[in-house]
Amino acid sequence: MSILKSKLIILFFTILCIGYVSAEEKKDIVQPIVITSQTLINDSKTRTATFDGNVIAKRGEVTLYANKMIVYYEDEQKGGNIKMIEAIGNVKLTKGDRVITSHKATYYPEPEERVVFLGEPRATEGKNLVTGEKITYFMKDERAMVEKSRVYLKERKTGK
Repeated sequence: MSILKSKLIILFFTILCIGYVSAEEKKDIVQPIVITSQTLINDSKTRTATFDGNVIAKRGEVTLYANKMIVYYEDEQKGGNIKMIEAIGNVKLTKGDRVITSHKATYYPEPEERVVFLGEPRATEGKNLVTGEKITYFMKDERAMVEKSRVYLKERKTGK
């Protein structure tokens, strides 16, 4: 039964994957992250930007919603790149009809671009649902790891 469960999880997350442009297209197109909120507090000393109130972060076809987001970035002398983004409260990541929700999520651009969802994470597409204690989605590899998973498959995706 555990092999079947593993295959179902792999199948579901293959369907659920939040795809980005292909590796060749990534070389030519660098999509920015655009963040909007009711307020923004930038702290140059701690190199953080805190977005609060109806926060929306959009990059290509992927949108991340939260009550609050804290962006941690490098010193300008090191390039000012994003080191990490914490999304807190009513977190929802969407791409098409695919949705992942949780209480908290953390985005790590390096070394592997990934998002870690904590606090009752749920991944849905149509009527299919995956829950667990922790969902880690590796964006470049288009793979996910779910700890203490529970899978509910109600729809089968049909080929076009």
